[in-house]
Order: sequence, then structure tokens, then C-alpha cells
Amino acid sequence: MGEMHGTTVLMVREGERVVMASDGQVTIGDTVVKTTAGKVKRLGRDGSVLVGFAGGAADGLALMTRFEAKLEEYQGNVERAVIELAKDWRTDRLLRQLQAMMIVASTRQSFLIGGNGDLLQPDDDGLLAIGSGGNYALAAARALRKHSDLAPLEVAREAMAIAAEICIYTNDRLTIEEL
Repeated sequence: MGEMHGTTVLMVREGERVVMASDGQVTIGDTVVKTTAGKVKRLGRDGSVLVGFAGGAADGLALMTRFEAKLEEYQGNVERAVIELAKDWRTDRLLRQLQAMMIVASTRQSFLIGGNGDLLQPDDDGLLAIGSGGNYALAAARALRKHSDLAPLEVAREAMAIAAEICIYTNDRLTIEEL
């Protein structure tokens, strides 16, 4: 999976509690063109699925729309919808051209879907991150989890703040959703 520039999305899970956070920065080349973009959304009829994307904004939104259609088609079955999207991403000529990654989470499951139709679930620590600042946010979240008793929301906020201090493509204007 190639590195995506331009955003950071972090998911923190503790049991059935799930928090997903993204920064708000959008860049074109080396220019910041927006600072308050929302890259985490609630999907599903009851808003019980969180989706965050990194990479090209149009590509990420196209994938989110495709995932939403799959979620509807499979009556809210997140795992089935994710698997079918990943299969389509691998086999569809147009989808293969999209430069984006997504994290999808419900209260029971979490998935990372990559640009080649890769499909991963988090390690036992319940953390996933994508985007140019993803590794910074992930490292910070792991350290916070290991050395503090912070709740998932606070872990996400602090880890994203650390990523924003390090990654030039990540800012501190966060969108945070919690299940």
C-alpha cells in the first residue's frame, strides 16, 4: 500500500466504544487549500457505522459512496459490505485507479481497506490509522494506551494533536465521531 499524503485518520476502539478522528487539512501540492474538511462520516440508516478516508478527496468520497451502497445492499452487514467493496476494488478497472484508503468501524468490527483492495483488521490493541500522519498518530495512540488510563476519545484527541505537531500534511482542526 502506497503512502497517502494529505490527511490523518485514527480509529481507537475499546470494546464496543469506537472513536474515529481526522484532521481537517486539504492540500494541493505544497499549498493548504482548506483547513476544516470533514473526512470522517457516519453511515448506515441509523448512523452506526463510521468511515474515514485518506488520499485523494474525490477518490475517497467515491469509495465512501460505493461503500454506503454496499452497506445498503447487504442490509447493514458491515463485514459483508467491506468484503464486497474490497473485491470490487481489486477487480473493477476504474476503482483500481482510485488513490485512497478507508477505515470502517461499527461497535463490533473494524476494517482498513487499502488501494489494492487489501482488507485488514486491527491488532488486539484496537487501533488503526491511515494517511500521511497515520504512523505518527498510531505510535502516539499506542504509547498513550500503554502508559495512561485515558478513554478512547482522549487517546484519539491527544494522538492526533501529536501527529499534527509532526506531519506537515496534518492540522489540529479535528472531526471526531464516537459510537
